[in-house]
Order: sequence, then structure tokens, then C-alpha cells
Amino acid sequence: MADTQADFIGKIRSAYNQFTRAEKKVADYITEHPREMLFMSITELADACGVGETSVFRFCRTVGLGGYQEFKMQLSLSMRDTDGEAGALTGAILLEDDLAAVVQKVLQVNQRALSETAALLDVDALAKAVAFMSAARRIAFFGVGASLVAAQKAADKFMRIEPKVRCVNDAHAQAMVASTLGPEDVAVVISYSGSTKDTNAVAQLAQATGAKVIAITRFHKSPLTEFTDVTLLCGANESPLQGGSSSADISQSFLFDLLYTEYYRKNWEKCSEINRRTSQSVLNKLY
Repeated sequence: MADTQADFIGKIRSAYNQFTRAEKKVADYITEHPREMLFMSITELADACGVGETSVFRFCRTVGLGGYQEFKMQLSLSMRDTDGEAGALTGAILLEDDLAAVVQKVLQVNQRALSETAALLDVDALAKAVAFMSAARRIAFFGVGASLVAAQKAADKFMRIEPKVRCVNDAHAQAMVASTLGPEDVAVVISYSGSTKDTNAVAQLAQATGAKVIAITRFHKSPLTEFTDVTLLCGANESPLQGGSSSADISQSFLFDLLYTEYYRKNWEKCSEINRRTSQSVLNKLY
């Protein structure tokens, strides 16, 4: 078993005298709150420690890792190995569980994600996002990895009622699209962590053009939210080992359903006519 997986907290403690004063604050918080930290953005951890994001990043480099996300992954692996809880980060599903128990636990995780998303929902922010989208000349959806799949699904949903929507797959193409937006346009950016470099670069480019930026993310404070006009929070807790989990996907889909439904209501006459035409266009493709 690799040393970084066997006892990562122990490694942090053994390197304590190498840290700067700010890095020691980060180390202290992590050793005292390791599980809580797994579900925090780099901005939230920095705030909790009373340091800047740069200090958190330097701490990660001091312990020999490339960045914050890699640090969270190594810590998560260590906790799984040392605690002997194979399901501690996946809804408490254990190896000895039978299939019926697994069904119930997965159901509970997904129900909890929906409930928490509803509890976190800022209705005013949702209304503001719909107003921006209604007034927009163009609406572009952005994401990478699992968030790109979410962006494609959202764009496909809106294309049924609104032709001004687009979503491109390639990260370079996304950057080019974002750079050509303007004050009359809207960028909808999906990122669970809010710490994905390509996604944040797109949000920054869109903001620089004057476009309105709407974020679908887990964390109210993250590098992404520095570039957004509206933030809508999904309620799923996803560990570093659960990228693209169904609970995160379900909570994001719930937010897109809310945006879609309210957009349709606010633009009923236009959207209902477009929906009729797009539905008619694919009828001959179905049995």
C-alpha cells in the first residue's frame, strides 16, 4: 500500500515543522476536520482557516501534490484505507450489505440530494437567472467532464422550446464561444467543484465580454463564483472519489427542470409554439 494512502494524516503531521505559519493553520484544520474538509471548496477551506487560497495551494505543494483536488483525493483514499469503512464516502454502503440494502441506501442518498438542493434554493436568484435567460440574445451552456454531460442535457432540453441555445463539446471551442459573447448574452456554467480550470476560464472570458454568467455548482464560495452574476447551488455531497455521481447529476437536473419550467411559463406563447414545431419535426423518427 502506498504511503500516501496508508496514513496521509500522519504524513501531514510528520511534515508539520516544514510548513509556514499559514500552512500550519491549514494543517491544523485538516487534521481536526478531515471529513468535513473533503466536501469543501478551496475557497471555503481558506476561509475556515483564516488564510488565502494561495496558502492552501502552497500547503498542497509542500506535501508533494500538484493541487487541492489531488490533495482531497489522496486524503479520501487514506481515510477509506485506515478507517476500514469501504462505504464511508459512498452513502455508507458496506461490502456486507445485501442488494435490498444497497437499493435503499442509494435511494436515500439521491432523495437527500434533492431535499438539500430545494433547501439551498434561492428563489430570487432563480427568478433572476430566468430573467437573464429570457432577455438574452444567445444562451450558451458550458461544462467539462461529467459537467459537460449535464450541460448537453440542459441545452437539449431548452432547444425544444428556444432556438437561441447552444452547447459545444471541445474546451478550446468553448473558450472561443465564451470570448464572442456580449452584454446581451448569457453563459450557463456547470461545475460541481467550482475549481475546474477550463470551466473557470470560460466563465472569466464570458464575464469580460459583459455577458451574464449563471453558475450551477455545489459551493457558494469557490474560484468559479468570482466570475458569476447568479449562483444556483446543488445539494449533493460528492467525495473526490465520486466524480459524476448520480446524486450530483440528479440535483443538477432538478435545477435545470426549475429553470426550464419557469422559463416556459414566462415565455409561454413563444415557447409553446416552438415546442409544437420541434416535437412535430421528430415524429417520423419514432415508431
